[in-house]
Amino acid sequence: MNIIILGAGRVGESVAESLVSEQNDITVIDPDPERLHLLEDRLELRGVVGNGIQPSVLRHAGAQDADMFVACSTLDETNLVACKVAHDVFSIPTTIARIRSPEFLQGEELLEPGGFAVNKVICPEASVTRYIHQLIEYPEALQVLTFSQGQAYLLAVRVAAGSQLAGRTISEFSAHAPDVVMRVVAVYRREQETPCEAGTRVLPGDEVFVVVDRQHVRPALHAVANVSEPVRRVMIAGGGRVGLRLARSLVGKCEVKLIETDRRRCEYLAEELPSSMLVLHGDASDEELLMGENVGDMDLFVALTSDDEDNIMAAMLAKRLGARRVMALINRRAYADMMQGSAIDIAVSPSQAVIGELLTHVRRGAVAAVHSLRRGAAEALEGVAHGDPKTSQLVGRRVEQLRLPAGARVGAIVRAVDGAARALMPHHDMVIESGDHIVIYLPHKRLVREVERLFQVKATFL
Repeated sequence: MNIIILGAGRVGESVAESLVSEQNDITVIDPDPERLHLLEDRLELRGVVGNGIQPSVLRHAGAQDADMFVACSTLDETNLVACKVAHDVFSIPTTIARIRSPEFLQGEELLEPGGFAVNKVICPEASVTRYIHQLIEYPEALQVLTFSQGQAYLLAVRVAAGSQLAGRTISEFSAHAPDVVMRVVAVYRREQETPCEAGTRVLPGDEVFVVVDRQHVRPALHAVANVSEPVRRVMIAGGGRVGLRLARSLVGKCEVKLIETDRRRCEYLAEELPSSMLVLHGDASDEELLMGENVGDMDLFVALTSDDEDNIMAAMLAKRLGARRVMALINRRAYADMMQGSAIDIAVSPSQAVIGELLTHVRRGAVAAVHSLRRGAAEALEGVAHGDPKTSQLVGRRVEQLRLPAGARVGAIVRAVDGAARALMPHHDMVIESGDHIVIYLPHKRLVREVERLFQVKATFL
């Protein structure tokens, strides 16, 4: 696809990096030539210096031949106007805008073709909040992703010593715990993927990806990890957009303490949040402050400032002082890779939290959802099987007959049963039906195109 990205900031850079790796033709527009040169040196893309709302700049970027326009500059108004110009002047079929303000919601008349012509709204702050919320609800997990309107879940979990899965092969576990309905689709040991077969023995400390239906999420987590106490006490470092969103979402659910360095921002936060939430003025990397506020009693400490280094230091200090679980918002991919699984339990990447929303629009065929895994190296894809045995490479075939690339695995099949959607764990002899939603785990992004082709209906396919 020919894709134009407006904005070479952290989100734009991450989007470009992900899409370039899939052999798309990428052009990035930004007013800062130095930033563009750095991107061009590191990635195979073209940079265009200029203001992305100007038709002449868009024309120079090749807008007349573009398939998609992604506006992710730092200003909502720039992104909205740029999408309008891209749609009305150049007829770009798909426009996506990063919008921070909650005033503009998906589906509103203002975003329709007669308005700003935005097909899809992305908000990294909202995506990060949803991501953290899932981890608060399921504290045993490292990552929680949903498919088919929540009918199927993909969970990344660290295997605990003494758990039902630890020390057993995958087939032994299935026989030992027949009531735990889940499918193991990947096993990682010391950051390297291990073959995932019936005879694969899972060891304590391994990171496993399992697919389950909605009703079996907690039994699956309890079979793989130690049972965690519910998250009741949360300390948030950073009262910016993400910190405020998270605090608001936890009203009535958790005891919250929020630390912010800017006094005027503290006053604003105190006005916006209920009196039951404590807003503290100070530095989250101040040991005395954390100890005085009993950080060791916290079920979760989450560092959400705009500075990666501050987040890393605050989270590591909170962990050392006894916080049960710590998360840090980390924008730089190199930092996130280093810190994941260290003293910091979970490194949260804003760009990776939203990249799946974008990839769904880039994918070909009947792709319903995409989630990025392992900091963008792997992927989970949900596609819809259409057609019949003559026009589809999926419909009418058993799971064992599917021509999946090496390493790709079917995790679940979501099917309408008695008028209601149900997530089924696939067996080798299960037959794919038209309308089935198939969740597939891909260990490498390079396998994406091959899997996408499976979901394409061909009029002459035999």
